[in-house]
Amino acid sequence: MMTRQMAEGAARAAGRPRSEKAEKSIIEATLEMIGEGIAVSELSIEGIASRAGVGKTTIYRRWSNKEDLVVDALATLKPPLPPLRGESVRDDLVAYLKVIQDESRHSRTRCIMNIAMSDSDRHPRLAARFDELAIQPRRAVMAEVLRRGVERGELRPDLDVEMAMAILTGAMLWHTKWSQRATDLPDDLAERIVDEALRGFCPR
Repeated sequence: MMTRQMAEGAARAAGRPRSEKAEKSIIEATLEMIGEGIAVSELSIEGIASRAGVGKTTIYRRWSNKEDLVVDALATLKPPLPPLRGESVRDDLVAYLKVIQDESRHSRTRCIMNIAMSDSDRHPRLAARFDELAIQPRRAVMAEVLRRGVERGELRPDLDVEMAMAILTGAMLWHTKWSQRATDLPDDLAERIVDEALRGFCPR
């Protein structure tokens, strides 16, 4: 009996690396296909399975549908925010915006994010899950930075935190997505945006 249990345990342990490898291959295949310009609506489980070198059942064991797979794949492209020291609002906001700017320099990430956002109307559940997994955590971090600044007196006590977040991220997104200079952004762009915004955010 002990021998059989040990054998079964060894089999399960040996299976884990293969399972993780398959999952990584599936995620990578999904990102590759979207990065090549295939819209979310045109993706198929069959196509992803073929690209990843796995069977469809391997995918369905992990994700119940295509949208869940896509949102998990996209979420892997959102790197964690750098540790925010909390020493000053300016430093934390600059570090936050630099992450957004750095992401824009990678053509694959930019292509995938644009497709994901453009398909949000056709796939509202995809957009909702992506917002939950990748967007809201970042918004929470930025909101905390701004509220801490208000509490410390670095920012105006009547600061509209939601509007402040829209101003900061909106300015960076405008430069990285829609500006004619999007492919040649200055290295100090985050600092310039934050410094300009703080002119209005700080106590008079």
